[in-house]
Amino acid sequence: MPTLDFKGKQIIYAHHVTVPSRTLEVDAKKSLPPKGGKPSLDDNLLIHGDNLHALKALMPRYAGNEKVA
Repeated sequence: MPTLDFKGKQIIYAHHVTVPSRTLEVDAKKSLPPKGGKPSLDDNLLIHGDNLHALKALMPRYAGNEKVA
């Protein structure tokens, strides 16, 4: 099977390890909580930012919970 090799490939593969973990913060101004409730991270999420940073922030909460059909 053909492979793609280029200079610095191993550095690119390990890049996600060097990116620090982030935390998700609720923006109450942009949230629409259920009636009588307060904004939380338990409902649907809209994350604005870099993809890798968003995935790193979601990892602690959702790691191992993926269901692929």
